[in-house]
Amino acid sequence: MASLAPRESTPFDSHQAGVPVRAVLLDLDGTLLDTAPDLAAAVNAMLAEQGLDSLPEQAVRDFIGQGIARLVERSLVAAGLPLPCERLEHALRAFGAHYARLNGKASRPFPGVVEALERMRAAHLRLACVTNKAAAFTAPLLEKTGLAQQLDAVVTSDQVGARKPDPAPFLHACKLLQVTPAEAVVIGDSANDAEGARATGCRVLLVTYGYSEGRDVRSLDADGVVATLGEAADWLLS
Repeated sequence: MASLAPRESTPFDSHQAGVPVRAVLLDLDGTLLDTAPDLAAAVNAMLAEQGLDSLPEQAVRDFIGQGIARLVERSLVAAGLPLPCERLEHALRAFGAHYARLNGKASRPFPGVVEALERMRAAHLRLACVTNKAAAFTAPLLEKTGLAQQLDAVVTSDQVGARKPDPAPFLHACKLLQVTPAEAVVIGDSANDAEGARATGCRVLLVTYGYSEGRDVRSLDADGVVATLGEAADWLLS
């Protein structure tokens, strides 16, 4: 059974204020896909080039969510390289090359994701992926993992020139799906998703299994917290 966030709230309402849900805007890393294995492998290949020790995958997981530049910066600092430093640009290029090679090799949909997306589509909900990952990595990743065919639109940070929690990516997704923000629900795993959804005027559900940058998603402002995407689908379709 889905659990509500520990704040004063009413149960999630798919017809809130008389406005039904027509679209779902889904985060990618940590919500749809477990991409940490590939990202950690690329980070450690980059660190090896810098002569630095590798990091455990769990550490890298906590750095995911604010784009590649921030991931690389956090990884360098964790490996013992203080910033700013003249090696950052080389590290960014190295990470990009390694991730292009590794992207999608070990990444997999989280349990129940494919089935939940199929249920949403069967209910005629329009689906978009909204991610801080660059388009050059997002498109092949969605193709390799078989999720591209489930989506009506994909919005990346570099396409709109802004990263979550800025509302611009969510607003662009709503425009592509031809819905108002009030008709859309954001499903994500972090403060970036919760804060961006609120700024856009969307309802928001947060999953507990994702990459929350070390924060408990139950402490964030959300309409509900779910353990699986299937539970999110239950709420949306009830």
